Amino acid sequence: MLYLYDGALDVPTILKDWYEQEEKSNYGAYIPFVGTVRSEDNIDGLSFDVYEPILESWFKSWQEKAKQKGAIIKMAHSKGDVMLHESSYIAAVFSPKRRVALEFIDEFVEDFKASAPIWKYDLKNGKRVYALDRSTAIKGSGILK
Repeated sequence: MLYLYDGALDVPTILKDWYEQEEKSNYGAYIPFVGTVRSEDNIDGLSFDVYEPILESWFKSWQEKAKQKGAIIKMAHSKGDVMLHESSYIAAVFSPKRRVALEFIDEFVEDFKASAPIWKYDLKNGKRVYALDRSTAIKGSGILK
C-alpha cells in the first residue's frame, strides 16, 4: 500500500480513506505520521524525485516486517513540488496492539529518512537546488572505486 502523488498530499482525504479501508479489520491501533514542509533557509518549498523500483522494493520489505507482527503499513509520498506548510509524506501503521504500532512507525520513519530512494531539492527564488546538506546517502550507494 504505497501511494505516490504529484504535488502536495491531501492529508485529510488520505487519512480518512486509509481509516475507512481498515475500520472493520479489527486493528486496535491506527498510528499515522504526517511530514510537512517547514520554513527554513528561506525556501519556498521542496521538490522530490522518486526512484520507484527501489522504493517499491524497500517498501515491500517493510510490509513483510509488518505482516510478521500482525500489522500493516501504508505510505504516501509526493513527487515534484510541495510548498511550505503542505505535506509531502504520510505513513501509517495499523496493528492489533498499540505498542507494536507505536514502535513500528518510529522504526519505519527513521529507516525511510535513511534508506528511501527519494531526492530532495529546495525551491528558492524559482530555482530547484539539490538539498545536499539535508540529504542522507542511501546505504550501498556511491561511486565504486
